[in-house]
Amino acid sequence: MSFSQALLQPIQVGDLNLKNRVWMAPMTRSRANNPENKVFDIHATYYRQRASAGLIISEGSQISSKAVGYINTPGIYTQAQTEAWKQVTQAVHEEGGHIFIQLWHVGRMSHPDFHGGELPLSASATNPNSKSYTPQGFKDTVTAKAMTLEEIQETIQDFKNGAKNAMEAGFDGVEIHSSNGYLFHQFFNATSNFRTDEYGGSIENRARILFEVIDAIKEVMPENRIGVRLNPSLHGIFGTTLDESTIPTFDYIINRLNDYNLAYLHLSEPFTDVSEVPFAEPNIAKRYRPIYKGTLVINSNFDQEKGNQIIEEGLADAVAFGKPFISNPDLPERFAQNAPLAAWDQDTFYTPGEKGFTDYPSLQEAKVD
Repeated sequence: MSFSQALLQPIQVGDLNLKNRVWMAPMTRSRANNPENKVFDIHATYYRQRASAGLIISEGSQISSKAVGYINTPGIYTQAQTEAWKQVTQAVHEEGGHIFIQLWHVGRMSHPDFHGGELPLSASATNPNSKSYTPQGFKDTVTAKAMTLEEIQETIQDFKNGAKNAMEAGFDGVEIHSSNGYLFHQFFNATSNFRTDEYGGSIENRARILFEVIDAIKEVMPENRIGVRLNPSLHGIFGTTLDESTIPTFDYIINRLNDYNLAYLHLSEPFTDVSEVPFAEPNIAKRYRPIYKGTLVINSNFDQEKGNQIIEEGLADAVAFGKPFISNPDLPERFAQNAPLAAWDQDTFYTPGEKGFTDYPSLQEAKVD
């Protein structure tokens, strides 16, 4: 394999030696279509096929039944779910790969249908005015229930428990999904957090839950196996809007993450054009590379050329690719050979079964056909 490309150079992340900087981004695939919401053999095949990634970050996996917000997404809170994940981590490790699990709580992006009619939880009693994909199809979101202090503490413990289960399941680490309009993001943004206690008001208070979760998780696993994902300029999707305090809040969070010896910080460039949005930051890597001292991973609509370029410019250490990994299980090899990429089928992103999941051929298999 050619090491001339920046993307294909190995990288040390904490105490892990990763073979390249082509990482697989976390992607919901809705294949855990069983009553226990656990992974099974097709997941082991799917992740095995993609084990040449420098690091796989798994699909978001809920840390409790209260954290669920999409159908057929796997969990990491029961013993059965934990046992099931072992076949996935074993498959990836057999191929010489590494895999982190993404720990997830969707907060107000859920729907009462997932919770026996109970309201989903959030920082405040707000409605994202979005859609939730329920077992009965898309439904309008509702006004969430503001979490009590006790529920916040329970959630922190749920994240800790999820991390403990992840270690038992053989994962190399965890990524805290504090991004994309989900629970943590709902606490961070003043447009969705109207609390007047120690979790609301000031920037420090709105960010508090994230640091309490990191502190809890590092009690059950090495700090340098914990990643954090953030999307500072998310606006107008996932029910999220930003205001004048949003970017200063993320400046504070990312500065403070330097106090930890994390595996990495995973940032997303804006999902939509925010060049005309007041108070938004259109260039996330450029803004945060000078601030964050650890390993910085960047994501959102990168291709091979842009991926190499951002690493060469020193603005990121690795790039997380999403959709290209769906249809190109051997993405690093295709980059090495400068081979064309196979197109993905959007219609099968979230449908149960193997179609559009494990049936995309590698470059080698495609040549044989």
